[in-house]
Amino acid sequence: MSESRAAIRYAKATIDLAQENKALEALEKDMRSIVQTISESAALTDVLQSPVIKSSDKKNILFEVFKESHQITVGLINALIDNKRIGLLYEVAQKHLILNEDLKGRGVAFVTTAVPLTNDLEKKILQKVAELTGKKVEVQNTIDEKILGGFILRVGDLQYDASIASKLSNLKREFTNSI
Repeated sequence: MSESRAAIRYAKATIDLAQENKALEALEKDMRSIVQTISESAALTDVLQSPVIKSSDKKNILFEVFKESHQITVGLINALIDNKRIGLLYEVAQKHLILNEDLKGRGVAFVTTAVPLTNDLEKKILQKVAELTGKKVEVQNTIDEKILGGFILRVGDLQYDASIASKLSNLKREFTNSI
C-alpha cells in the first residue's frame, strides 16, 4: 500500500472522529500546527523518519512539542506510533487539512518555495487556483531551500512542479539519455 493511501485513511478517520466529537476546529488547529512545525524543523523531520530512534522516544518528543493538542490528535500520534507509521504524521496532517477544507467547500493550495511568498504573489496564486479549480482556496506556504527557486504547487491530487531543482534534474536526465 502506498504511503499516501495510508495517510488518507488516517486523515479520514481523524475527520470522522472530529465530526462525531464536534471538534473539527480544534483538530484543524492541531493539524496546521503539525504541518507548520514539521515543515520548519529539519531536526524533527529527521527524528520522525529515523529507524534508529526508538518509538517511545519519538512519542515523548511529539507529546512535548504538541502538548496542547486535542485528545484525537494524541490518539492519532499513538496510533501512528503503534502501527510504526509515525513517519506519515506530516502527510496525514496535510491530508486532514485538505479533507477538512473540502467539507467547508474550500480548498488548500500547498505552495513550496525557496523563499517566503510575498502578499502580491500569494494573491496571484489564489486567483489562478480559484480559476482552475472553481474553489475558494487558502494558501499554505512551505519553505524548502532544496528546490533552489521557482515553486511546487499542490491542490488536492494535482501537483505542478516549476522548481529549478526539478528542471535541472530533467536536464541532467536528458543529457544522460542522449549520451
